[in-house]
Amino acid sequence: MQITLNIESIRADTPLPPLFRVRQRWQTAPIADVTAAVRSELDRLGLAAQIRPGMRIAVTAGSRGIANIVQITATAVAWLRDHGAEPFIVPAMGSHGGATAAGQVALLALLGITEASVGCPIRATMEVVELGTIADGTPVYMDRFAFEADGVLVINRIKTHTSFKAPIESGLAKMCAVGLGKRQGAEIVHRTAVYGLKEQIVPMARLIVERGRVLAGLAILEDARDQTAAIVALPPTEIGGPGEAALLVRSKEMMARLPFDRLDVLVVDRIGKNISGTGMDTNVIGRLPIPGEPPPDRPVINVIVVLDLTPETHGNANGIGLADITTARLAAKIDFHTTYVNVLTAGLVGLCKGGLPITLPTERDAVAMAVKTCGQPDPMAVRLVRIPDTLHLEELLVSEALLTEVSNNPDLELLGPAEWILDTMGE
Repeated sequence: MQITLNIESIRADTPLPPLFRVRQRWQTAPIADVTAAVRSELDRLGLAAQIRPGMRIAVTAGSRGIANIVQITATAVAWLRDHGAEPFIVPAMGSHGGATAAGQVALLALLGITEASVGCPIRATMEVVELGTIADGTPVYMDRFAFEADGVLVINRIKTHTSFKAPIESGLAKMCAVGLGKRQGAEIVHRTAVYGLKEQIVPMARLIVERGRVLAGLAILEDARDQTAAIVALPPTEIGGPGEAALLVRSKEMMARLPFDRLDVLVVDRIGKNISGTGMDTNVIGRLPIPGEPPPDRPVINVIVVLDLTPETHGNANGIGLADITTARLAAKIDFHTTYVNVLTAGLVGLCKGGLPITLPTERDAVAMAVKTCGQPDPMAVRLVRIPDTLHLEELLVSEALLTEVSNNPDLELLGPAEWILDTMGE
């Protein structure tokens, strides 16, 4: 991407505040044996009693950034085969992968999920079956291969959503309604913005559970370090119900956050779909510019700078619109087709996350401009935090203006000074 800009006329001749390394102290207890936990939960649920020899069972896969997802999926597949079933994987990711079957198989491979790694076939299609309608007349769709199976095991992580707040957010119900609904299901849920997310996901999921022969859900909870903290098997009646809602409460208690309520500048080294569905987690950055939907209470951040995309996102820059300033290097990596398919499928909820922010040639230019425009006239007094991404928040780089808060917070540990490492030449 060519930036036709006289940068010298707007370059911020602004000193950057010194940085210090800070660690958040988190008490976590990840599962020691993930394989044993998966098998134990499927046994506890009594799922074996529902399985007949030769039963074809579809197992969902498709959410990004889940720790141990290959091991969890492969163990579930092995457990099903041990009990006489013939499992296969179906990509359940709405319109991702460019809304093509081949693209979705390719995305699974990037997650490490292949026929070899999980020990069963992958059957991918964008064809759907219409199951009926919910009370408001909205049609409900289901992946054809999953519908034609003798049963479905839904696997997904339970977590807070990046676009709305409700008793059921991201998890098993969303995997049913949006993931198994493929492009049609995803578009239907998102076409009415937050209403669809809040009011339609659960009844749509319930219809899929009832008419699509869903046998069970396998819910994954992660701690602040993104480690597998719990694996819980739910009966189909609890998908989109009290059981899933209770797991969401547990998940929110464990999630990682920034330890400051107000910042002048947040520098995010990278965003991507492998970090969050919106590139960077709106719950972490405190931004949710969706009409009618209140943003998180904290933090309040004046200026957000994003420096780069992750390689794993393969050009999908969904979420870049949540930033104020970015770099030419990031802009040059954007695959606009993939990004726009993702953003436009999400409708009003996606539009606010797809625009390109002010784009400057180098990382140094971007950060300096953020410091200059953040509302704090003294660069040395700027409350600034730099993070690798919104998924990895255990170690932060903070400016000197935040050190008093660091010393007063028993959950924070000051590790020492750090250096600014920024590209100053561009590409």
